[in-house]
Amino acid sequence: MNVLGGPLQACSRDPMTGFFRNGACDTCAEDRGSHTVCAVMTAEFLAFSKYVGNDLSTPRPEYGFPGLKPGDHWCLCAGRFLQAHEDGAAPQVRLGATHARALDIVPLEVLRDHALDLTE
Repeated sequence: MNVLGGPLQACSRDPMTGFFRNGACDTCAEDRGSHTVCAVMTAEFLAFSKYVGNDLSTPRPEYGFPGLKPGDHWCLCAGRFLQAHEDGAAPQVRLGATHARALDIVPLEVLRDHALDLTE
């Protein structure tokens, strides 16, 4: 389920994202980071993420990771999204592709503040 109570939509298959690398921000008990927020990368967020220790823009071919660029959709850890929000660097989110478990960490009103489409 997504944060709006509907079926979880795909986030991205190019680049392939998600804890399970299946294109969706679904989760399980082993997903300690709660990779549940479908976000659209921005240069500002990518710089912020690198600054706080998670470089998402540099390719890591040894892990099959192409590196992200502005405009890419990616399943972010809910805690990192909230941190970016608090620091004024949060990217936009796709509510229909954001897993309901994100609400354990990020209030719905915060997600709505950054939503691309409130009616997804």
